[in-house]
Amino acid sequence: MISRPGAEQVDLPKNMTGLTYTENSDSYQDFPNGRHYLELSQSERDMVELVCANFDNVVLICNSSNTMNLSFVDDHPQIKSVVWCPGTGNNGFNSLGRILNGTVNPSGKAADTFIRDFTQAPYWNNFGFAVYDNMDEFRIADSDPYVPGTRPHYVHYVEDIYVGYKYWETAAEGFIDYDSVVQYPFGHGLSYTSFTQEMGPISESSGAITFDVTVTNTGSVSGKDVVEAYYNPPYTNGGIEKASANLIALDKTDMLEPGASQVLTLTFNVEDMASYDMSGAGGYVLEAGDYVISINRDSHNVIDSQSYTVASDIDYTNGRSTDQAAPVNLFDFARGEIEYLSRADGFANFAAATAAAPSSMPEADKALFVNNSNYVIPTDSNAVMPTTGARNGMTVQELRGADYDDERWETLLDNLTISEMNNMIALGGYQTAPAASVGKVATTDCDGPAALNNNFTQVGSVGFPAGVMIACTWNEDLARSFGEGIADMAEEMNVSGWYAPAMNIHRTPFGGRNFEYYSEDGLLSGRIASQAASAASERGVYPYIKHFALNDQETGRWEMLTTWCNEQAMRELYFKPFEICVKDNLSQGGASAGHPMAVMSSYNYIGTQWAGACSNLLNNVLRDEWGFRGNVLTDYFANFGYMDATRSIFNGGSSCLINRDMVTNNVTGTDIPLTVQQMRRAAKDILYTGVNSRGHAPENISTGLMSWQIILIVVDVVLAAAVIALEVVIFRAWKKKTVTV
Repeated sequence: MISRPGAEQVDLPKNMTGLTYTENSDSYQDFPNGRHYLELSQSERDMVELVCANFDNVVLICNSSNTMNLSFVDDHPQIKSVVWCPGTGNNGFNSLGRILNGTVNPSGKAADTFIRDFTQAPYWNNFGFAVYDNMDEFRIADSDPYVPGTRPHYVHYVEDIYVGYKYWETAAEGFIDYDSVVQYPFGHGLSYTSFTQEMGPISESSGAITFDVTVTNTGSVSGKDVVEAYYNPPYTNGGIEKASANLIALDKTDMLEPGASQVLTLTFNVEDMASYDMSGAGGYVLEAGDYVISINRDSHNVIDSQSYTVASDIDYTNGRSTDQAAPVNLFDFARGEIEYLSRADGFANFAAATAAAPSSMPEADKALFVNNSNYVIPTDSNAVMPTTGARNGMTVQELRGADYDDERWETLLDNLTISEMNNMIALGGYQTAPAASVGKVATTDCDGPAALNNNFTQVGSVGFPAGVMIACTWNEDLARSFGEGIADMAEEMNVSGWYAPAMNIHRTPFGGRNFEYYSEDGLLSGRIASQAASAASERGVYPYIKHFALNDQETGRWEMLTTWCNEQAMRELYFKPFEICVKDNLSQGGASAGHPMAVMSSYNYIGTQWAGACSNLLNNVLRDEWGFRGNVLTDYFANFGYMDATRSIFNGGSSCLINRDMVTNNVTGTDIPLTVQQMRRAAKDILYTGVNSRGHAPENISTGLMSWQIILIVVDVVLAAAVIALEVVIFRAWKKKTVTV
């Protein structure tokens, strides 16, 4: 067994040279010079050699949520099998034992690609620590206890859409020797039995493509199999960037006995194969040509395929069927002066595009950079001060199940005071604050992502397996049962909000929180995350889907991490899981149907704008295009010199993840009409999410005293009675003594 841990706030080291960290038997000094943390240490190499020299049948267990360099397996024929075993939760290792002894037949598929040489990946030179050398005027004050004297950091997503298997499969068309680079493809996984898959004819109706897949267990052991469907779009050299392999649909069989078959029906929208044309139309376009739709054993090995022909370009610049507003170019400011990797001429610009980024921010971008030092609160002389403190008698409970645009909300919001709105915005950490004027109760929110943990009462739930482990099941039903389990435990713990699921992308294997996230693929991440989120929300627990968006590395995330990425990559990959979750929730009725949902924004910058105050992200994409309604919470609010409640609510944020005064989590300019209008909108978001949660369910809500308050009152009464009784006894004794004398 070899293991690698992950952790919040730290990524895995890319170069072990000079590092001295030691904990238990793990020592950075145990790594040969120049090696990275996802290769074997010298002690592990010695262990492998010792075991293989003495045993002919070796099973290697890779206990890591981050893919590792397992190229040494090729040199040791004694290693007959490899088991990828990410974080298992409280009881998962029991299942590992049952797999090893044959009681359980494994049926998982890799959620990431295992490669032999990480230095050949296009992200290699553009990940990790990088700080600007020309941003001194934006330094965080030395008095900041977390990151004193810090200048803005940066990361360049130079690989464009070519992340994970999308790069390796596309590059296999002449740019790389695939078999020498890729060891285990995305979607790869073995079983103790064998299966065949037969693809039925594809059909198209009302914009949806449908086909059946017949799966047959041809082996001698019962088991399950995964159906993976991909599409390969037509590509014009120098045109819109497109990967040659793109996961488009997935499903998993029931348990099949030897000889048994099951027919699975796969369906997806034709428009799901459209590409985002950021340079031309500024929207989604399905270009004419043949789209090869296949069922695969993994991203590389095709079982069968058919073509779907698009006669002429289909322009979705007015919006796709699932869009509430037409997607348009919104993030040109975050593209930066960067050369992005292109498929043109067989990745001819690979060396230039993937070279290490310069350390100075271009002056044009620098002019747009905003943190707390140069932010100015907007004003509008025509803005009208909203009504506050009206006391019209309306309560938020009357709007449980009402649409977000119901006109009665305006009457309700008139009751709120400035202080109440500020408290709900400023003190949104591990709770939503109460508002007595409208009968809003306080609700409790807890950390995830694989459990519920109350940081104040120290009550915690069962720990489920890590997100990447769940993704490796490729089992949406299992992901749903995970969300149901979280919701059941939330009911027992009186918790209404869940800081999860987390669905950032495994852009690199070195991500410190890859264990929380699902995959290198946006669709797989979205399908698994959506099931968990929907299951929780249907039971009245609002999931905070996080971290929105591009929070794919830990290094520098507190230090104004300016993340540069082009819009096509954002929309087709990094936004995709969030889009799926929001739209799935909306299609089920959203909060107005009793399915509340929330969003947690991220620490990093999108270009020159903090993600927690990026209006194009939080308003234009999340709310306008996707139709989200509800609470957008910051990541943990510790100021960091750029987090500011006022700036956040002016740009689509709703509340701050902190439960104490951090100064900048309080709204400033509360005497300015435009500011109060934004406070009112943010308060509405918080109320809308909260009133549709289990916290405001009739069986849970109490408009009277809370149980702990009643208990304290009873104790006070008992103690008061005891004190009075004691005083009477003392007085009588004193009086008797006085009379005797």
